[in-house]
Amino acid sequence: MKRCLFILFVLVMGMQTAFANNPIREGYTISGHVIEKDSEEDIPYATILIVGTDNGTVSNEAGQFQFKNLAEGSYVLRVSAVGYKTLEKSIVVGSEYMAVVHFPLEEEAVLVDEVVVSASRSEMSRRDAPVVVNVLSPILFETVNSTDLAKSLNFQSGLRVENNCQNCGFPQVRINGLDGPYSQILINSRPIISALSGVYGLEQIPTNMIDRVEVVRGGGSALFGANAVGGTINIITKDPINNSFQVSSTLSNLGGKAWEQYMGANVSLVAKDNSYGIAMYQSYRNRNPYDHDGDSFSELGLLNLNTFGLRAYYRPTQFSRLNVEYHTTNELRRGGNKFDLQPHQTDITEQTKHIINSGGISYDHFWDEYKHKLSAYGSIQHTDRESYYGAQRDTAAYGKTDDLTWVAGAMYVGNYKRFLFAPSTFTGGLEYQHNALHDIMVGYQRDMMQDVRIASAFVQNEWKLRDFTLLAGGRMDKHNLIKNPILSPRVNLLYKPQDKFQARVTYSTGFRAPQAYDEDLHVTAVGGEGVLIKLADGLREERSNSFSGSVDYTTSFGHWQANVLVEGFYTGLNNVFVLEDIGHDANGYAIKERRNGSGARVYGANLDAKIAHGKEAVLSLGFTAQRSRYNQPEEWSEGQFTSRMMRTPDYYGYFTFTSAPVKNFDFSLSGTYTGEMIVPHYAGYIVEDRLHLTSLI
Repeated sequence: MKRCLFILFVLVMGMQTAFANNPIREGYTISGHVIEKDSEEDIPYATILIVGTDNGTVSNEAGQFQFKNLAEGSYVLRVSAVGYKTLEKSIVVGSEYMAVVHFPLEEEAVLVDEVVVSASRSEMSRRDAPVVVNVLSPILFETVNSTDLAKSLNFQSGLRVENNCQNCGFPQVRINGLDGPYSQILINSRPIISALSGVYGLEQIPTNMIDRVEVVRGGGSALFGANAVGGTINIITKDPINNSFQVSSTLSNLGGKAWEQYMGANVSLVAKDNSYGIAMYQSYRNRNPYDHDGDSFSELGLLNLNTFGLRAYYRPTQFSRLNVEYHTTNELRRGGNKFDLQPHQTDITEQTKHIINSGGISYDHFWDEYKHKLSAYGSIQHTDRESYYGAQRDTAAYGKTDDLTWVAGAMYVGNYKRFLFAPSTFTGGLEYQHNALHDIMVGYQRDMMQDVRIASAFVQNEWKLRDFTLLAGGRMDKHNLIKNPILSPRVNLLYKPQDKFQARVTYSTGFRAPQAYDEDLHVTAVGGEGVLIKLADGLREERSNSFSGSVDYTTSFGHWQANVLVEGFYTGLNNVFVLEDIGHDANGYAIKERRNGSGARVYGANLDAKIAHGKEAVLSLGFTAQRSRYNQPEEWSEGQFTSRMMRTPDYYGYFTFTSAPVKNFDFSLSGTYTGEMIVPHYAGYIVEDRLHLTSLI
């Protein structure tokens, strides 16, 4: 017995020695730990991405993470967490042993290093982007108590959201002084929000579906096609990155007169090996009509909105990813008076019922250590809308609109050690868009069908030198409503001698197609009569040339951090769209015709500034000074002209302040400023048409 025990003891000790000299091999794996740099405390729920891929994960409660079943080779890992500076490290994965890496993150209250895609259609740091990209994050949504996208966009310089119609209640975002239709709204870089849905779409997008919003001011047709004249708003939806569940509720009051309720829920499920995942969201919003001046007519209409959506992925291999998403919206929107009655029993009512279904699928494939990427994608959106635009108990003011938009394309992104004179990233792709619109209003004898088809090709190359980045590219669009193909070039130059300083110079172009937009489809009630909008025969496309220059500087002193961005811009418009009165039709309805004007120019400067003392105090400021002027006075009413674009102030700005003095408590304060602008007042309740100079805060 003693002999057996001795033999067993020798075997155990021998095995321990063997394991000590030959540890367990677990190759093709990266294991890591995310900690705070100074305190060395664990940072849970940090996002870890393999640069150049769609492969990512999050750290657990102890700040640990792992990537398994990786191919042998060199990888760059990027780690980001809210309130910390983004950090990248290179690591080599082999077949023999597990690769171990630690990420000590430095606290950063002034966020200037976000990852963006809108600059060039591929992921890059905001600091390295050749154009200025402003990012709206969930931190901002929480700071300004925003439940939908429209409430957040005011808190960026150069952007202003206003309610353009107190009856119909549609919000409109203006970028650098240009109307809403000059802005291109994208979802995950896809232009599936049609001309019909673009107006109301800002309020129909709940913030609990958004990971971030990227805003690029200035012409963006070179990358994203038609209507990207004033700028581009790219909505990046939430991707499943960890197992989580969240429920939120908000109760708000406006002016002590109207209540608004919001409820939202999010759930995310991800496989342990990160091979598949799904993220879902649900939101409900109900707003009572708001009457500011007590005249029994709403300044903000009734709103009842339900949304649901999901985004899922599946990785067939380490080098490929399949993405699927779906969103649905059911909305009732109504403004006017006598909300307890049917629309045709009121003095004025503008009402819309939207049922919107949209979805998309994409496939990404990487090769050569993720240096090359090929993507194929398709997205679709269908909108079913019932409407009522009427006054004086008009029973014939009901209408119905059917709208179908889809886009399909393919894109290649390749990183090369040298092309011509420097390392470069090449991007090229093909895209096809189709929009079929059918709008019927029997009472107004309108039965309009519009079919828009656009075939596009785009290319660009980004050269990366030591201190300079040069990007040049262009896009060719063949629009079926425009005779000749449209070429939209762009040139961008970034000077970055250090991480703290970036200077940019940009030239870009844009165009708007001569087609009907949402504001052309709704009927305005002015002075108790309906006003229709029609397109002039021979309406030409609107073209733009945009120039901008900016300086971006970040510094720190002690526990303080600060960032200042100053940008100057100029946009010249040719064949600008204007509305002119042309009398009444045979049914007695007033007609405004959309025509080409002489042109216009918009110029000015934007200022963004941030200063922070850790999380104890964070102050953000933004201010815009600009001018929006027609080249020649344009007739807005019979015999009345203006050189100034209406509803466009010369000065506007915002501020936000947040403070988290203790771990489990924080508070915020925010506000906006809108300077003087001119607005039209039409005859009916007043004697004659006139322009009114107003100031809103």
